[in-house]
Amino acid sequence: MQFLPELILLGASLIIFLVSLGKPDSNKIQTIAICLGSAVLAATLVSLNEKGILFFNSYKVDLYSQVFKTLIAASFLVVLILGQKLKSIKNTVHSEYYLFMFVSVLGLMMLVSSVELLAIFIALELSSFAVYIMVPMRGESGRYRFQMEAGIKYLLFGVTATGFMLFGMSYMFGLTGSTHLDVVMVKLSQMYTQPAAIIAIMMVLAGFFYKLALFPFHFWVPDVYEGASNETTAFIASVPKLAAVALLIRLVSMVTGEGQNIVTIFMVCAVLSMFYGNLSALVQTDLKRMLGFSGIAHAGFVLLGLLTFQLSGYANSIYYIIGYVVMNLACFLVICSISKNGENVQISDLSGLHKRAPLLAVTMAIALFALAGIPPFVGFMGKFMLLAGALKQGYLLLVILAAINTAIAIFYYLSVVRITFCSDPENTASITNGVFTNATSLLLVFIIVIMGVVPQRFIDFASLVVQAIK
Repeated sequence: MQFLPELILLGASLIIFLVSLGKPDSNKIQTIAICLGSAVLAATLVSLNEKGILFFNSYKVDLYSQVFKTLIAASFLVVLILGQKLKSIKNTVHSEYYLFMFVSVLGLMMLVSSVELLAIFIALELSSFAVYIMVPMRGESGRYRFQMEAGIKYLLFGVTATGFMLFGMSYMFGLTGSTHLDVVMVKLSQMYTQPAAIIAIMMVLAGFFYKLALFPFHFWVPDVYEGASNETTAFIASVPKLAAVALLIRLVSMVTGEGQNIVTIFMVCAVLSMFYGNLSALVQTDLKRMLGFSGIAHAGFVLLGLLTFQLSGYANSIYYIIGYVVMNLACFLVICSISKNGENVQISDLSGLHKRAPLLAVTMAIALFALAGIPPFVGFMGKFMLLAGALKQGYLLLVILAAINTAIAIFYYLSVVRITFCSDPENTASITNGVFTNATSLLLVFIIVIMGVVPQRFIDFASLVVQAIK
């Protein structure tokens, strides 16, 4: 039972592989994928209370890892539903596309349970290389052959970040004589006067910051978001972020002694990520590209909880990243729904959406309000809790800079809402969606609202989850 979600995922991948040997139509493939994704989610729920140490103390199963596996499985299932028969993907590779997506999720689930450097490396590469292959699978619709360039950039930046991370891990092993996180982090936290320890930590963080799209490891984000298919971008923008935050919190929570010197690194990355992401998003016309830059800024906000080195701060970061993933998925559901043939959606394409598809317009508006940090949605409460926690620890300047960035973000988010509701549609054709899509849209909106209205229940649960790390 301890390894049940991973076994179900592995079995699902094998089933998809067998399906790929034939020539099934898109409807059949998507139905099979959604059923298998539902089975994975059920497996994570069944094994939620499992505990244990596997594979020679390198793989830890606890409430913390199991909750994140459930979140990953739920987000993955939403991505499968909003796929819309993979109209953005080449018709000849639909089965293979789902295969690589399932393999990537397997790597992410392994990542949140890994407590040993080599296990982390293997899980990270398993999840990453599958996505590297998914990006160029986009169909050649119109002028969009940008997916090849995006795939190459994603691969090159990813391999570079991995190289830095692996080099840093070798330093950690040399300094501590161990590859297990509980030993490595405790010993390293007593070595911050040694340049080798600082270099090791910065190199390892490079790999994790790359996954989270933090400055200065963000360069792949706008081009990959724009060049990849809508479904692939929805996956990249949501599911890996959960695993990256889970691993960062597990690492930071093990820091003791003088370990708070790492705060400087986090502060610089957080401020630069927020300003670069928000200022760049101001001038974007492609909706996915805008969401990519805003994702860089939101990653900076997540760090505000980590640099407090308090359980309450970690819980706030978990609450915020869950809310961010839900908000992002809501935006991409709208993008996938209004994109007829899988083409990119420009911000101007949302003009008059409230007349063509009222439910999609409301979903987009609520998601953008939440991303902007407007009450009573989850984005407001998430930012408020993070800023309050940072202020409590004495980071006044950081809180002021974060508040300025919130004001910047409000401008470009509300500009999209204005176009959606305050302009006449250029295309008067109505947009129809299936039952699954409409139900998913309502569910995402409900989660965004309920997490903002009654945040304490979610934060209390996140605190309980964080306490399970020890």
